[in-house]
Amino acid sequence: MSQPRSGAVVALALFALVGTVFAAVSTADFIAFLDRQVHSVTCSFVPGLGAPDTTGTSGCHAVLMSPYSAVFRASTWGGIPISLAALSVFAYLLFRAADLLARRAAADPDETRFLVAATLLPVLVSVAYFAIALLRVGSLCKLCVGIYVASAGVFVSALAAHRGAASGAPARPFPWSRYAVAFLEGVVFVAVPVVLYLALKPGYTGAMANCGTLIHPEDRYGVRVPLGGAPGGVPAIEVLDPLCPACKAFAQRLAASGLGERLDTQAVLFPLDKECNWMVGESLHPGSCAVSEAVLCAGPAAPDVLQWAFTNQDELRAIGKDTKQVYDRIRQAFPDIGGCLGRPGVRARLNRSLRWVVANALPVQTPQLFVRGQKVCEEDTDLGLDFVLSRLIDRPQGGGRTGR
Repeated sequence: MSQPRSGAVVALALFALVGTVFAAVSTADFIAFLDRQVHSVTCSFVPGLGAPDTTGTSGCHAVLMSPYSAVFRASTWGGIPISLAALSVFAYLLFRAADLLARRAAADPDETRFLVAATLLPVLVSVAYFAIALLRVGSLCKLCVGIYVASAGVFVSALAAHRGAASGAPARPFPWSRYAVAFLEGVVFVAVPVVLYLALKPGYTGAMANCGTLIHPEDRYGVRVPLGGAPGGVPAIEVLDPLCPACKAFAQRLAASGLGERLDTQAVLFPLDKECNWMVGESLHPGSCAVSEAVLCAGPAAPDVLQWAFTNQDELRAIGKDTKQVYDRIRQAFPDIGGCLGRPGVRARLNRSLRWVVANALPVQTPQLFVRGQKVCEEDTDLGLDFVLSRLIDRPQGGGRTGR
């Protein structure tokens, strides 16, 4: 075995080790949230050296809480983190590289060909998730970038190793039996951690779902706004602020889950803006009173106005302290409702919306979701949304629920 050939395999092992570390840190962060509490998130190109994110504003937090960070979310609370599969794959590649070096088989083209095929998986997944992070989540996670680099590194190293091993080697039949054994080894490397994760993760009991019900769910003053969904579907009420980042993220998770299409959802506007809300001492989301008026004025087009507000949250909050600027921006986007903004009638309706919140003794926070009058716990609106919401939708009135 020549030095260049073994060098490529050594490089592959080093990149696989880097990928293992980044995936392990990401998995540890995900698992920390399974206790349904708030935790800091690691967000550094050098895990362990950067200050953890304790505010929930980093790209790593956005990606972790996105609907794309785990699979099988409806089957188990939180789902199975993608980073756990990445950890398993990188650990397997590290094992394969170490095995080749130990057996001095780096010059065997059959062995290196399998390495190329095995490293193609993390490359393809990394490309897909990089696109999702940019186009869907709108944020990049530093830990994820580390995984992307490691994926590219193992693939390029495998190609270099195979090119060196295959040069001048005589053609011979594919060793399908050897490849089958190696593939099964990879399956074991992935399956065992997943099984252990499912067996050891905290369970979810029906008692955890008791976060309250609406005292007065009726809409006596006509303050609720239809958001769409399935006509005649499971009734749901969402208390939201149109300039609340958490509300936007929640709407994205709900849309990605597909479960929103089974709900007949109405919104109760609860702007956390002291301009109209006497329950807040300072404006958490300045400008949200004016935007809430726009949603109320829009009638059947309310979902379009709300989506526009979500899309332009940063801009609207930046000018939010000047109500006139916010009104002008709304009129520019929706000329048909311009005459309604600021009128006594819509302001009175928004005030009644706030009083609906008071009548139901709701906390001063957004978003809040009620399905058939039962509140989805705040702890279940991110990682556990698919699992909890699917059971609330499917269960009969008064039914209980348990499960992992």
